[in-house]
Amino acid sequence: QVQLVESGGGLVQPGGSLRLSCAASGSIFRINVMGWYRQAPGNQRDLVATITSGGSRNYADSVKGRFTISRDNAKGTVYLQMSSLKPEDTAVYYCNANVLGYSGSSLSNMDYWGKGTLVTVSS
Repeated sequence: QVQLVESGGGLVQPGGSLRLSCAASGSIFRINVMGWYRQAPGNQRDLVATITSGGSRNYADSVKGRFTISRDNAKGTVYLQMSSLKPEDTAVYYCNANVLGYSGSSLSNMDYWGKGTLVTVSS
């Protein structure tokens, strides 16, 4: 089993910054893509940003130039630096990881999700 634990959410004023972290632990052989998704009340869960193990990044158009995703492969951790935050960025942010993990004596590839961390942008 693999666990993803997010941290760093909270209340911030418009124009402010916040940094989210997500640490993976468990029976991990290799972590492939890691990413952040968000879900606002009444909306579907949407992609925010992803990063491969080699460092290739992909961003939603709505966050380009404001958010930066990074990762520490040695620590199995992914970060999301959020700047120039807007009220419309308010959502629960979920960490996602595609993991090649141990399942008994074999390896299996699965997607895992964290429980989410709430980011509220409000004055």
